[in-house]
Amino acid sequence: MENKLFEEFWKFAYERHEVFINKFTGKLPPYTSDVILQSYKFCNAYRILDRVSQYLLQSVIYNGKNYSSENMIFRIIFFKLFNLPSTWEYLIQNIGDITLENFDIAVISKLLTSRQKVEPIYNSAYIACASKAFGFDKKHDNHLHLLYKMFISDKMQNKILNCRNMKEAFEILVSYPLIGNFMAYQLITDLNYSDVVNFTESEFTVVGPGSKRGIEKIFKTFTSYEDIILYAYNNQCDEFKKQNLNFKYIGDRKLQLIDIQNLFCEFDKYCRQKHPQLKSNRTKIKKKYTETSNKINYIFPPKWNIGISFITK
Repeated sequence: MENKLFEEFWKFAYERHEVFINKFTGKLPPYTSDVILQSYKFCNAYRILDRVSQYLLQSVIYNGKNYSSENMIFRIIFFKLFNLPSTWEYLIQNIGDITLENFDIAVISKLLTSRQKVEPIYNSAYIACASKAFGFDKKHDNHLHLLYKMFISDKMQNKILNCRNMKEAFEILVSYPLIGNFMAYQLITDLNYSDVVNFTESEFTVVGPGSKRGIEKIFKTFTSYEDIILYAYNNQCDEFKKQNLNFKYIGDRKLQLIDIQNLFCEFDKYCRQKHPQLKSNRTKIKKKYTETSNKINYIFPPKWNIGISFITK
């Protein structure tokens, strides 16, 4: 597939991952010679390496405590509806561990209402649907009642546990109000980080609006967004090799469909600066890059059988 912008897409994926590698191995900034990557915030090539995904792994899923499968599903979806570690920490400090047994809508609503007066309770980078689906003015009250319907009224957790593949679980999640296609795909990916389900990731993807913009900037004609992502997934090794790019995979784990999907979204952002003539409904990158001193001790789902030693290979 000869396409100069598609070649640039792979260079972007490689260079963004090199930024991570250079930071992780203790090199001094700048971590790249690319001035756009130096100046603006971009998600990692691997979704699992992003800060909030690591918090989910270490504090919500694999925190050293034993949870039932039903509680694990509840904890993951509860966290991801807000997607903000500080909100999770605040609730734990005030109600104890977050489980189905501790789920008291009135108490949690009061806490979140109070918190919202002084601090955001939602992650601004991950906008959850805000309609009044359950009739409440406050967004968090609608989400709390969504959780109640899912886990208390419908026992959705049992349905998820009986799913044979990711698509089946996706269909259950997307049937609920406030859960769109893209949100459901993110949620089922996060559930699959746990050991309560074990879906094949390469069988199914959902394309978000940012990813669609990125694909549209690269390709003038194509059959479907999903076909482009599947092609990129299947041909990534060849595409890196064509350009003599030694992409440092996590163990033997290639970039997955959701990683490719995310990279097209990030490349759309990159193009706003590099190729402003490629018009879309977004013209600027919102977040500048700022160095943080908060180091992460990276982990991966145990079922992947991957240690962080992949970095030094």
